[in-house]
Amino acid sequence: MVRPYDAERDREALWECKRGFELGLGTGTGDDDKAGLYEGKLTAEYRAEWLEWVDRCVADDERCVTVASAPDETGDGVLLGYVFVLPERLAYVWDAAVLNEIFVVPAARGSGVADDLVDAAVSLARDQDLPLDRLVLDVDRENERAKAFYDRHGFSHWGEMVAKEL
Repeated sequence: MVRPYDAERDREALWECKRGFELGLGTGTGDDDKAGLYEGKLTAEYRAEWLEWVDRCVADDERCVTVASAPDETGDGVLLGYVFVLPERLAYVWDAAVLNEIFVVPAARGSGVADDLVDAAVSLARDQDLPLDRLVLDVDRENERAKAFYDRHGFSHWGEMVAKEL
């Protein structure tokens, strides 16, 4: 089931998914140095600040963070993943809707959960008033699985991000 994030119900599970997202960025597409950078930022302070930012974005539009969940043996929901689209007020960052993060727990990959989350992101983006009618995201060029996934969903290359260490 795909639904808006509920802070009271989902906060801890969302953070665990966020940790999986960050650790996957470090280990799945880089060397030990990259993995160490991503793992090193996952402090208690970062957790608190990130969850506060989520709350601010969700206050703009509850669909900014959409989760996929399934019932567990107790009848409560277990989070299978999430998608985070920046709120419309930030559209001028890229002159488009921004798919900031998407993550699916490894056990649910290949089950259609990611497809449902992307569909939710596209639906939200279509409802935003944007300078350019686009949904953009950053994909690591070494992440072949992600590139194939986005290709399948009709995304196409639109520039390249470069970075400078500060």
